[in-house]
Amino acid sequence: MEAIESFRTQLILYLGKARPALEEVGGDLVRMRLWLQNEQRLHWEGEARRRKRALEEAQQAVFSAKLSRLREVNVAEQTALHKAKRAYDEAEAKLRIMKQWDRAFDNRTEPLARQLEKLQTILSNDMTKAVAYLGQTVETLAAYSSMAPPSAVTSPAPTDLSSAGDQADGAVKQNPREDHSLP
Repeated sequence: MEAIESFRTQLILYLGKARPALEEVGGDLVRMRLWLQNEQRLHWEGEARRRKRALEEAQQAVFSAKLSRLREVNVAEQTALHKAKRAYDEAEAKLRIMKQWDRAFDNRTEPLARQLEKLQTILSNDMTKAVAYLGQTVETLAAYSSMAPPSAVTSPAPTDLSSAGDQADGAVKQNPREDHSLP
């Protein structure tokens, strides 16, 4: 009984730790999905727009310098144009990657999320029933152990074996064919 009660107590402690951990993992999955779909996507879309404007401004400055023919395109304008182009390309590449991650996220996490849900169901349903069953088992065993042992069953009085033997001897002697005392 003590071992069962100890196991039941440890199971209750385990359930108290496992449920919050599983809920936290489930929450992390939801937060990650929202982060990918909303925050990061919006961030890189905004960065791409901002960097595209910077690129257009740099292109406009170079174009204006070429049209004016009064001066050559200087190194600073050329460097600014290349820097703006690299920054815009980087933002576009990160936005593409974010979109790929967003599409792949559900495919990669869905099988694990299903296993997580199954484990949560087992912990909330089956293990709760197991704790109750173990409690009932301990109560049943306690009730059984507190019962008085059954008293000895009264049997009929033993027969006198010597008189039974004499009766059998007499029956043998009364049979004349078996009487060996006659000459």
